[in-house]
Amino acid sequence: MKNNLLRIIGGEWRSRKLRFADVAGLRPTPDRVRETLFNWLQTQVPGARCLDLFAGSGALGLEALSRGAGEVVMVEKHPAAARLLRENITLLGAQNALLLHDDAFRYLQRETVGFDLIFLDPPFRQNLLVPVLEAIVDKGLLKTGGMIYLEQEADTTIDFERFNLTIHRATKAGQVQSLLLI
Repeated sequence: MKNNLLRIIGGEWRSRKLRFADVAGLRPTPDRVRETLFNWLQTQVPGARCLDLFAGSGALGLEALSRGAGEVVMVEKHPAAARLLRENITLLGAQNALLLHDDAFRYLQRETVGFDLIFLDPPFRQNLLVPVLEAIVDKGLLKTGGMIYLEQEADTTIDFERFNLTIHRATKAGQVQSLLLI
């Protein structure tokens, strides 16, 4: 079970260790990458309305809540991942977390309120990022001045300008490229 632990890096729940589900393809954002990301976002997170789509372990959404996000909506389709994520939300007493056990695309079709920060870490090798970005843009779910953080395979190339987004920051860890879009 040691390999199925994640650690909150900073904020109210700093150093808390949480279990996550043993689900094929589930890969929590590594500590070092989350630390870099939240250093980039330190002024944007407090009070922000966030979406953690494809929440998985909840590492990004829980980190945002620990650092003062106003609300985090987490969407996770896999039953085991959603169950353990719900347990972690309860364990932390994360009252500003809303977990939805749902399909990401079904959720995006229903949502009507915009977000300040959107975290996208979909399953790899399924070509989900472009249709997800299309849905977000079509529904106007990124507030003016908002940011999208995404993780993709390092060899993936997407023309973000077609979504009226530009790469603000980027980093790479192994086979994963992390991008902050504005």
